[in-house]
This record gives sequence, structure tokens and C-alpha cells, in this order.
Amino acid sequence: MSEPSILVLGAGPAGATTALGLRRMGYAVTVVSDWRRFAAVEGVSQRVLEGLRHAGLGAALAEATTPATRQVHWNGERLQPNQEWLLDRQRFDQALRDDLNRAGVELVEGRVREVEQGQGYRVQLDDGRALHGDFLVEARGRQAPLSEGRLRGPETVSLLNLWQAEPGTLASAVESLDDGWAWMARLADGRCYWQVTLDVMAARLPGKTALPEYCAGRRRGSALVAQLFGEQAFAPAQVHARSSTAILVGNCAGPDWLRVGDAAMAVDPLSGNGIFQSLSSALQAPVVINTLLQRPGQAALAQRFHQTRIEQLFLRFARIGRDFYAQEAQRGTQPFWARRRGWPDAQPLHAAANWQAVRVEPRPVLRDGWVEEAEVVVTADQPLGVWHLQGVELAPVVRGLQAGIGLERLVTQAHQPMVERWLREQGF
Repeated sequence: MSEPSILVLGAGPAGATTALGLRRMGYAVTVVSDWRRFAAVEGVSQRVLEGLRHAGLGAALAEATTPATRQVHWNGERLQPNQEWLLDRQRFDQALRDDLNRAGVELVEGRVREVEQGQGYRVQLDDGRALHGDFLVEARGRQAPLSEGRLRGPETVSLLNLWQAEPGTLASAVESLDDGWAWMARLADGRCYWQVTLDVMAARLPGKTALPEYCAGRRRGSALVAQLFGEQAFAPAQVHARSSTAILVGNCAGPDWLRVGDAAMAVDPLSGNGIFQSLSSALQAPVVINTLLQRPGQAALAQRFHQTRIEQLFLRFARIGRDFYAQEAQRGTQPFWARRRGWPDAQPLHAAANWQAVRVEPRPVLRDGWVEEAEVVVTADQPLGVWHLQGVELAPVVRGLQAGIGLERLVTQAHQPMVERWLREQGF
């Protein structure tokens, strides 16, 4: 019997990470992707770079070489400048494809017109070609068809503007506005980007042809724009409108398919975690797929593992965004801010420690390339459970302590200080 073939739709960070992981496991992988239809730049943090390194995306990582100084004007304050790495998405996307080519992943350029499921999958492209696979990975981001039962945040739209200026120093900035917020960046070659994010229900946007002048008028009222770009930013520029609503898909896994990245959950751009959350959901995907294909008896466990982690990641990023919106106290009553400072819920980002609530339960974990069940320690702040702490399995430790056994009998002397710190953090 031949090895199953896998089709990955999308060559962004999530699709590339999943394909690379599967290729390392020996699977035949074909990635189908069309090129981005507009120029864009993205600001990322140090942990995104670590995620790219961990995923083996060396060429993509090399695109982030020089950090930019970022200014933050929020809640009427000018916060201490920090750093972010600016990625030219066209160059970054090409580098992702270079990483895939080097790993021996088959790349097919084309736009997906239709996906048919029968005995496996048949993917029809716009140019008439058809591809077949036994397993399908949906990684087309926000362009992926949405399933039922999804959770949506406040409806949000982002207007990205691009113009060319003289070469200069890398720089970026973010500022809050009465009806939204704006992020802006200048690349070394003089390309300038300005993106304003607004509430769909509250924004009174003009027609498509009037958007360039509308956006230019908004830039003329910003001292930060004038400081970063100069008066050239006040002229109308090319505009691309796109949805930036936070979306959680209701079902992200099946026996022979999986959703990863923005196709599974797309976060609000304010959190600055777009690429990071894509990598987070995709790093686990190869093991989940390996289990679905090779151990069908554990399919339900593998699907539950993937779904629950997607949901927890989404809620974590959504709460990060909520708390950042809540910092804008001066504009808290404005419709844009009022709709976002309480969504998705009122639960704190980090739950208070409570040793009495700590318990040991069986949960799905990743072990040696498979999704298996193991005893983990569930805490108020870690509802999915903690299996190991730097190599120390925690469930036997917690069970022993709850039975009255001293820590010195449960953990080696070398590991005791580390475990003690963790126990104190749980309220022990």
C-alpha cells in the first residue's frame, strides 16, 4: 500500500510549517498556493523569529535582519520606543517557498477554484489543472471557506495604504484614534505603509474610488504621520481594504483534513501575533496528521487535541487584544473602543493561583511523533494541563504531594528548586 499523499492549500507561515514537518516525517506533500495580490509589510516580535527558527524556516527568518524603532502613542501618552522587525511580505513569501523547495516539498502555483471530497480530495485550479490527495490541510488564511459554528469578534476593517518615498531608516509607529487605530512603517528602500483599522458598524467609509483621498485626509491630521513620513504622506495613495475581524472556526479537524493558521483562527491585528499564532497552530499539525493517518483508533483524541489548542490559543490572543484596548481609557466610550474592551469575555488573561483547584487528569499530549493520552496537571491558568516541567513529569509529583509525601522523595535534589518554584506559582 502506497504512502498517503497530502495536499496543503496555502504557502504562508502555517502552510509552510505544516508541510516541512510532514516532509521530515517522510510524507509526500504538495503545497498549492497563489501569490499575494497586494504589497504589504508586517511587524513581528522576537518570538516570531524564534518560531521561524524552530520551524526550520531559515530563508524566511533571514528576511528579518534589522529591527526597526517603533513609537507608540496610546491613551494620550508617548510610550517608551521599542523594537519590531519589519517583513516585506512579498520577499518573505518567496523565502517561505525557497525553504519548501530545499526540503523537497512539491510546489504548485495556482488559484484554487473548487475542492471536492470523495475517495480522498480533488482540488480544481482556475487554469483547469486538478490535483488529488488523501489528506487535505486548509492553510489559505482568511481566504479559506468558513465553516459553521464559528466565533466572531467585532466586525473590523483595515485600510492599507502604500506609497514610495526616498530611501531612509527603518521605522514604525502605532497610534490610537477616536474611531480606531493606525499602524505605519517605512522600509529602507523608501516604501511607506500606513494602515488604519476601524469598526465596520461605526465607520462611515466612502466608496472605493474615494478611499485614497479619505485616507490621505486622515493622515493630514496626524502629527505622528508628519514626523515619520513628512508631507509626502498627505497625498492620496494606493489603498487595499481587507477584513481584520477576529474569527475562530467552529471545527478545525476531521479524520482526513485539518485547518491551521488563519484558516483555523484569525486574530485581531492589534495583538501583533498574526504570524506567531499561525506558527503556534501549525507546529503541532504534523504530529496530529501523522496520528490521524497511521493510528485511526486515536483519531478522536488527535482531533480533540488540535481543536482544544486552537480554541485556547484564540482566546488567549483575544484577551491580550481586549486588555490592550482597555488601556485606551480616554476613548473608552467611543463605539470602536467600547465594543472591544469587553470582548471576548471578562475572564482574566492569567487566572489567580489556587492550589486547591490543581488536579491530575488524562489529556491528549504529543509524544514521540504521536498524539497519545497521558496524565497531566490541570491548573487555573493552564486548563489544557502541564505534562512536563523541563523533563520532570508533574502528575506523579502532584499526586504524591496530595497524598502527603514530601517533595524530597518525589523529585531528585537537582530538580527540587525548579519544581518548588513552580509549586509556589500554583499557590502551594
